[in-house]
Order: sequence, then structure tokens, then C-alpha cells
Amino acid sequence: MAKRFARFEEIFLVLTLALMVLLIFGQVIGRYVFQSAPSWTEELARYIHIFQVWIGASYAVKLRQHIRVEAFITRLHGTPRKILEGLGVLIWFFISLFLAVYGTKLVLVSLHHGQITPALQIPIWIPFLAIPLGGTGMAIRLIQQLGEIWKGNYEKPESEEIIR
Repeated sequence: MAKRFARFEEIFLVLTLALMVLLIFGQVIGRYVFQSAPSWTEELARYIHIFQVWIGASYAVKLRQHIRVEAFITRLHGTPRKILEGLGVLIWFFISLFLAVYGTKLVLVSLHHGQITPALQIPIWIPFLAIPLGGTGMAIRLIQQLGEIWKGNYEKPESEEIIR
């Protein structure tokens, strides 16, 4: 299940990046070549980017690619390191859970009020949905990461490392 979820995230991120590039390219061509471009392309690209950030944050947790300061913690070994690593993940988990819960409340309030976006004329709760999805994804991944930490695995997954 976790591998299929990760695969879905990868495909989603790649396809939405391609779509966003096409939308922005079309906006630039329309603006500078035809002196007219539809306003909805800019708004759609913005909402796609919001989803990419939140879903990408969840995926980055899986790959352990978020920025963190390791100058102190890498000097520790055994139980002290497990405790500090675990404490950091737990704090992050509660922040992610907060985002998931209050993001869901934001979506529900937006759904209740019926507000729509200016150019696309879609319900505003659809772009807001990225917050609880990303928060939930991060929370799930952080629980998995906590299990890895307690097994003594502090490193990034080798098969998933980003090529530099």
C-alpha cells in the first residue's frame, strides 16, 4: 500500500509539473505573441503549484529530504539518538496533524460558504483541499519514519535517494 501511495505521489508530481509548465508557457505565448491570454491559466497554474507543494512535502518526508540541521544529532548514537530523532519526528507529526485537522476545518467552512475562485469559478475548497491532504500524508509518513528510527535506521532510503 505504501509503495502504491508513493508511486501515486510521484506520478501526480510529474504530471502536474508538466501541466503547470504547459499552462505557464501558453500564458507567456498568449501574452507576448497574441497580446491576449486567458486569466484562468495563471490561476490554475497557481492552484496546481499549491498541490505540488503539499503533496511534495509528504513525498519529501518519505525520502527524508526535508532541510534539517544535523550538526549535533549525528554525533549521538544508540538510545540518545533514538530519543532525539524520535522527539523531532513527534513534534513534526503533531504539526502535520494540526495542519490536517485545521486544513479539513478550512475546507468544510469554505464548502459551507460556497465561495468560488475568481477566474476558474470553481469552489475554493478544492484548492484548500491540498492542506489536509499534505498534512495527512506527512503525518502518515512520519509515523512510518518513527518506526524506522526505533529500529535504528536514521539514513535516507538508498533506493529512493535523489540523484545530485
